[in-house]
Amino acid sequence: MSIADLTDVLLLRNYNTQLVVLSTALLGLSSGLVGTFLLLRKRSLLGDALSHATLPGIAAAFAIMVALGGTGKWLPGLLMGATVSGVAGILIMLAIRHTTRLKDDVGMGFVLSVFFGAGVALLSMVQRMPGGSAAGLETFIYGKPASIIQADFYLIAAATLATAAGSVLLVKEFTLLCFDEGFARTEGWPTFMLDVMLVGLVTVVTVTGLQAVGLILIIAFLITPATAARFWTEKLSSMLIISAAIGAASGWLGASISALLPNLPAGAVIVLVAAAVFLFSMLFAPARGVVPRYIRGRKLTRKVGRQHFLRAMYELLESQGDPDDPIASVPNIPVPLEAVLAKRAWKRGELKQILKIADAEDHVEPVAQGYLRLSEPGFGEAARVTRNHRLWETYLVTHADIAPSHVDRDADMVEHVLGADLVRELEEVIRSQDAKMADAAVPPSPHEITHA
Repeated sequence: MSIADLTDVLLLRNYNTQLVVLSTALLGLSSGLVGTFLLLRKRSLLGDALSHATLPGIAAAFAIMVALGGTGKWLPGLLMGATVSGVAGILIMLAIRHTTRLKDDVGMGFVLSVFFGAGVALLSMVQRMPGGSAAGLETFIYGKPASIIQADFYLIAAATLATAAGSVLLVKEFTLLCFDEGFARTEGWPTFMLDVMLVGLVTVVTVTGLQAVGLILIIAFLITPATAARFWTEKLSSMLIISAAIGAASGWLGASISALLPNLPAGAVIVLVAAAVFLFSMLFAPARGVVPRYIRGRKLTRKVGRQHFLRAMYELLESQGDPDDPIASVPNIPVPLEAVLAKRAWKRGELKQILKIADAEDHVEPVAQGYLRLSEPGFGEAARVTRNHRLWETYLVTHADIAPSHVDRDADMVEHVLGADLVRELEEVIRSQDAKMADAAVPPSPHEITHA
């Protein structure tokens, strides 16, 4: 592979490369759009069953065209046969789902195995038919993008346009169908017809993608871009855009790599590129990726441990103040290490790790061995953490009917994610009943008020 070859492929100077790359990119775009709804509908394997159900239609269409005097290789006729067979398989799946108590996976497994078996049997029969050669039909199983011609490109472009238009026009209805089919039915939406329309879009993508990636790999083209996009966002609109972009990029890059390395089958390379994007998304996507989620979890764990330590220290210092006015006279004095360990039943190793974090954040200062003391910024942070905790406790006791004996546990589960806006809201709610409590530097604990 030379620099000239690479430049020719990247700039699409070769006419055949243009057709193949643009066709697979458009197919990836439509697969990403439809695959998103399939994924959210929890029917990702529907495309697999549909693709396998097209095989007997391809063989039957070939036999019919040969019987009528043709060669049997007319692509629109073969795709028409694939469509009829695929729709028949889908209707059988829907019939099983809506007329029996069997679940979707049973219908998909039945259609996939029976139709694919019938297709293999028919292919072996048409290969022995006189007057026609079945050589090349296996490309619909494994895919052969290099055989795409201008008419095929126009067909894929039309299918992409139809799929994109259907996905955009019906996005509200498909969203409702995917997230709450029961609610949609009770509100009078035609859920069965919406299901059929979604399956129709899947059929269009599957049938037009047979020549590019084959009926075995088309399922990966339907599932992988949508699954990768799911790691990047929580919004459906963004997910549709990202999924379509990943699908188009996978088709573009896969076909380009195959053009540069002719010994590699394009369909397999396209799927491998999509899989690589999926793995990268799974690991590094900021919204739901494994690595960012692990980092966020570690940060939250450090924050929770630090806040528990600061609150434990402040409560121990509170107990050393003036009993008549504990809020105004909290002394910042050294606290025995054993008292801190007993306060939250920490193990020494756990407390040691927390103290490393506190020391790095300048929340503790050195004192005599066996004692701990908060620094000036640490004391201020401890007061703030304790105040937020008690505001939340007070709100739960007075407005959520949580028993004072249980409120500490419930407050512990939420207090670490209290933002400044939520703290202000808590202050306003509590101020409406007790202004002194809300305005206090650190309000008294609801436990002490109740016990008193």
